[in-house]
Amino acid sequence: MTTPATPPSPGRPDPAPPFAQASPAGAAGYAPMPEVPGLAPYGQPAGRSDGPPGRLRPTGMTILLVVVTLGIWALVYYFQVHEEMRRHSGQGLGGVWALVIALIFGLVNPFLLSDEVGRLYERRGQDKPVSALTALWFFPGMLILVGPFIWFVRTNRALNAYWQSLGVRETTLV
Repeated sequence: MTTPATPPSPGRPDPAPPFAQASPAGAAGYAPMPEVPGLAPYGQPAGRSDGPPGRLRPTGMTILLVVVTLGIWALVYYFQVHEEMRRHSGQGLGGVWALVIALIFGLVNPFLLSDEVGRLYERRGQDKPVSALTALWFFPGMLILVGPFIWFVRTNRALNAYWQSLGVRETTLV
């Protein structure tokens, strides 16, 4: 049987209930809140750089494919490279958006590609070898005819060097 509750005496505080005296939480009788779980069960935060690395692409062969296919291979290249960077870092346009932008606003994509390659380096705390300004070789550099080639060589070389720094050693032909 339980004992009846006694009314408090005038001038005296209420006696603490018996469960509060044995509780480590104190006089209120409430247990402490549980810890907030870590991020591990919920996936990686945005901005990771631990996804699969991309492929090395030989610069000369890629230029040859773009010329032979009358520019169609450039669209394939934009799609593949942007998709690889997105899978690796968790950030960026991704292949589909890069392809849509290349089809609608063709002159914008060199700026986006060089910028995203530079951001890969920046996320690792390194100096950016290329940036959006590098694409000025493409446009208005196309007026001197060699500008797009200079842009592509610099950007593709920087991207290949990044993948090589992650241990990629095999060059693919396409």
